[in-house]
Amino acid sequence: MADSSFDIVSKVDRQEVDNALNQTAKELSQRFDFKGTGATIAWSGEEAVVLEASSEERLKAAYDVFQEKLIKRGISLKAVDAGEPQQSGKTYKLTGSIKQGISQDDAKKLAKTIRDEGPKGIKAQVQGDELRVSSKSRDDLQAVIALLKGKDLDIAVQFVNYR
Repeated sequence: MADSSFDIVSKVDRQEVDNALNQTAKELSQRFDFKGTGATIAWSGEEAVVLEASSEERLKAAYDVFQEKLIKRGISLKAVDAGEPQQSGKTYKLTGSIKQGISQDDAKKLAKTIRDEGPKGIKAQVQGDELRVSSKSRDDLQAVIALLKGKDLDIAVQFVNYR
């Protein structure tokens, strides 16, 4: 019998992020406490979001609204890497990037965790920006998924291609 396997990936649906960004922009333009603060949110390139506001507190409040919209759309906040607010003239800016894929270091940490704490007979191998986990037993694979869901990982992970 062939080995069963699944892939561990870290992918974000860009359309869902775009929807959250558009909802945030609409809310910033309509809410009373954001009137006259110049609070805006927009894409900056393919994988970066820029927030601007006239004060640091309004910028942080706008970022909170964006985070709330991401959560409602099922996107983990671990997938967003936001920097610190920077003053630029009279406005404050905050740039956040959307993280896609699992880095080599994170993949090695995941593989080590699976080997150390998971059931015996599990094989984990890095394949580009994802991690393939295989075993003869599907129950062992489900135990690995439960183990990783219970861990507080630094990245947002999804489990795909379960066969």
